[in-house]
Amino acid sequence: MMAAMQTTELRGELKLNESMQRYNSWRVGGHAERLYIPADLADLQQFLAGLPAHEPRYVLGLGSNLLVPDEGIKGTVVVMHNALNQMHLEHGSVYVEAGVTTAKVARFCIKSGLRGAEFLAGIPGTMGGALAMNAGCHGGETWNLVSKVMTLDHHGELHQRHRDEFVASYRHVQMPRAKEWFVAAWLTLPEGDSAQAEAEMKQLLAKRLATQPLNMPNAGSTFRNPPGDHAARLIEACGLKGKVIGGAQISEKHANFIVNLGNASAMDIQQLIDLMRESVQEKFGVQLQQEVKVLGQA
Repeated sequence: MMAAMQTTELRGELKLNESMQRYNSWRVGGHAERLYIPADLADLQQFLAGLPAHEPRYVLGLGSNLLVPDEGIKGTVVVMHNALNQMHLEHGSVYVEAGVTTAKVARFCIKSGLRGAEFLAGIPGTMGGALAMNAGCHGGETWNLVSKVMTLDHHGELHQRHRDEFVASYRHVQMPRAKEWFVAAWLTLPEGDSAQAEAEMKQLLAKRLATQPLNMPNAGSTFRNPPGDHAARLIEACGLKGKVIGGAQISEKHANFIVNLGNASAMDIQQLIDLMRESVQEKFGVQLQQEVKVLGQA
């Protein structure tokens, strides 16, 4: 697969036929042909440069917004969490790599006397995922904080890009170049009262705990909220709250969440997703837009 000489120089961990269940928050899915955990950004660059041009490749953080098919993944999966984990202040901005969890970013900004990133504590996942989908909650959105980013292409080359090169909208980011991944970002935030920011973050987390099934494997919101409404309200109005297929359930706590009861398959979850979408379309004429991504699908 890779040149023998380069393989010996890599410092990360390469796993063959690796179960994907521990790498996504639903705890479902088949095996990846190859899975690589890089030692750091330089190691990731070297690894990608050594892959054949035709090799399918996928990048994950915590896998918290992701459905991995039962049949597994052909090609190579790269896991960034615990690898790209650098974060520090740099010339008035916060430099953060893609593997850092959003919760850590929120706490770091508060401790640094910066305001505006508190909402990140309520988003499950890493900064790479937050950047890719413009993650947000409680009125905050990731790309409102971004001044520039660093991306990595399929050949292992780095590119620094300004915020203006991207078009960010609700839970979507239009990339200026295809086949690039976010590996770092520079966030610009105003100074503010850390005590107040801490209190607001705790309120946000308490609300999240009270309204979401955080004690069970889930992938966060299944669908985006349609304009002027909430996906959870529409799904609940269809009588689907608590609906079970196989080992998966539409949460009794939050109707836009699907939970793994312990033995769910990806197919169980996909069938619930389809049922939610079709039921809302039939009852309300609203076409829900899926927020959860299926690994291996464009």
